[in-house]
Amino acid sequence: MTLRILVADDHEIVRRGLCAIVHAQTGWEVCGEASDGRSAVGMTRELRPDVVILDLSMPEMNGLEATRQIVKAEPKIRILMLTQHDTDQVVREVLDAGARGYLLKTDASRELVSAIEALRNNKTYFTSRVAAMVLEGYLRGDVTPGASLVKRERLTPREREVVQLLAEGKSTKEVAVALDLSVKTAETHRANIMRKLEIHSVSELVMYAVGNGIVQVPGFSSGG
Repeated sequence: MTLRILVADDHEIVRRGLCAIVHAQTGWEVCGEASDGRSAVGMTRELRPDVVILDLSMPEMNGLEATRQIVKAEPKIRILMLTQHDTDQVVREVLDAGARGYLLKTDASRELVSAIEALRNNKTYFTSRVAAMVLEGYLRGDVTPGASLVKRERLTPREREVVQLLAEGKSTKEVAVALDLSVKTAETHRANIMRKLEIHSVSELVMYAVGNGIVQVPGFSSGG
């Protein structure tokens, strides 16, 4: 099946570069281009692409808000955020908005294909420098490796399954279907996981999953 990708960036030269990389891949196509976040949301609803590449900083509606609206309307669509910023705060906001890919513009020419392939396979993708930050624990409040492993052991095998699916971007309902559970049971697992790990957001859950090897970041190992 053809992988359909929508590209949204307010700089035409950047869009052209991204589209050129996509067109060079067999079985991939650019189904639409947008120059602002509002247009990206509208085109996503109309075209229903498999992956949306979103610039974080766009006129009319930024990439964060566009991501929130796209994920709310079409939760199965994978969002790859493209940005010039790699601070922990921006990473947290991007993940909390619902994106599962985070790529620096300076790395796009080298890593775009790998990032899209990861999202295509329901995996999380961080640009190299951000992945290093995650795996070193900076985005998890400087949690020590020992404390992290202790927390991991507190999860049951079923809970680790739930963590992986949630970290990969699945909704609670999708988790329930994947594991043949009732939605209520899946919601209970999610609540228990958040309580056990003492985390309060999706971004923290993703960071935990990556740091403990539950979700794999291409090219990196958690060492656990």
